[in-house]
Parts: sequence; structure tokens; C-alpha cells
Amino acid sequence: MRAVIDPSLRGLLDSAPRSASDERDAIVVEGLRKRYRDGTEAVRGISFAVRTGEIFGLLGPNGAGKSTTVGMLGTLVRPTAGRAAVAGFDVVTNAKEVRRRIGFAMQDVGVDELATGSEFLVLQGRLLGLPRREAVRRAGILLELVGLDDAAGRRMGDYSGGMQRRVDLASALIHLPSVLFLDEPTEGLDPHGRTAIWEMLERVNEALRMTVVLTTHYMEEADRLCGRIAIVDHGQIVVEGTPHELKAAVARPAERATLEDVYLRSTGRSFEEAA
Repeated sequence: MRAVIDPSLRGLLDSAPRSASDERDAIVVEGLRKRYRDGTEAVRGISFAVRTGEIFGLLGPNGAGKSTTVGMLGTLVRPTAGRAAVAGFDVVTNAKEVRRRIGFAMQDVGVDELATGSEFLVLQGRLLGLPRREAVRRAGILLELVGLDDAAGRRMGDYSGGMQRRVDLASALIHLPSVLFLDEPTEGLDPHGRTAIWEMLERVNEALRMTVVLTTHYMEEADRLCGRIAIVDHGQIVVEGTPHELKAAVARPAERATLEDVYLRSTGRSFEEAA
């Protein structure tokens, strides 16, 4: 069921000044690399672009370089070489401007279990410079969007893991970023909690017209959510395209391929072997 979005939120988005990123790709990555001091090369010269308003997935096993990639795009990790621009700003030379325009939810949920869902979101909004009245308004809208308006007054220590994850994701949206980074958003959740997150992300993308980049090692997650997918292996992108294009490229006539088949054909080993 689709969430009912406060018309004032749509009005706020429609009245916002159009940025350069509204006219071209939201993210452009060229030859991006990351080598750590111990010699580990986590990302080895990847290039891709993410269109404004799409959900783009980085799919691969743990250790493939996905988290390092979004860490660089979110200005949390400094690249060794290459360049990347997010919302029209270079992630190294204009990191502050990038941070103003992005939301970031990491693998570990960061919530205050003593606060209610509403209190937590209002606090996040205030920390990001919103007036209290506006923070309260957006908190209410977002709690409805993520399906937690009935639990807004309950302390988060009583929330399930999936509910805490949804509040954490809502906190990354409170300032209405143009780009949202999600690092393994459903890691550790049961199937019900995972499905709830998927539905929420679909509503967020539709309602807020937001560009979303997510990392995942769940084939079904990438297949359902992502308009396009880049399969990452050993710090490199081995294949990129829509789920339909990728599966069609490896399927024989009258066969139905899966993303597992795509990974096997692209890397020479199964996903289970890679993990």
C-alpha cells in the first residue's frame, strides 16, 4: 500500500531551486581507486554514472569493494586516484557541498533506544539546521512514509530490528537530500523485515524523486529494487546494466536466467564461492 504523502512535502520539493545535477547524471565516477596503507587495493579503477532519480545497485559478495566505493562517494573515505562527482560536486575538492546534499545510512543502525521515533527524527533535523517546527513536520511525514506513524511515540528500544532500520533510514532523509547512499540496508533482517525495507525504499524513490545508491549481496534485493546494477568483484565492475539486460545476455532461448547466472558468467565462479 502506498503511503499518503503530505502535499506540502511535494510543494517543498517542487519549489526547491533546480541544481545542476537535475539536468545531468547525479553521480559520475571515473577511474576511482582506493589503496590502503597495508597495500590492499579495495577499489581498482571503477567508472560508472548514476542517473538522477534512479535506484542504482552495487551487487557483490562481502569484500568486493562496494562499501569502500560508497564511502568514497559519501566523502567518508578519501580516494587514492580517479575522480567522482556527486550532485555536481567533486567528492574531494568540494566534500562539504557533497555532504550537504546526501543522506547516508550505514550497515550498523545508529539510533537512540531511549528516544521515541519522533524525538529521534526531530533531533536529527535540528542537528542538520532545521527549525524545530519544520523538523517536527518532516518527522511526522517521514514516519508515515516508512510506515511507523503508529509507533512514533514509542521508545525505539521497544522497536524490532526492522523498525529501527526504517527509522535510521528516515533520519537520513530528514534534510531531503538529493542523493541517498545505503550500505547493505537489509543486512541481518528476517525476510519480513527485508520486504518492509524494500517497500519503503520504493515509496521513498517514488514520492521524493530521490537518487538512491545501495550496496547489497542479496540477488533478489538488487533484482527487485534497482533500475540498473553494477556487479562488483575484487574492486572492479565486471558487468553493468538493467536486471533484464544482464539476465537476457546470459540466457539461452526459452531459458530464464537469474542474477546468480550473470555473476557466474561474469566472474567464472558462483556467488557462494565468492562469499
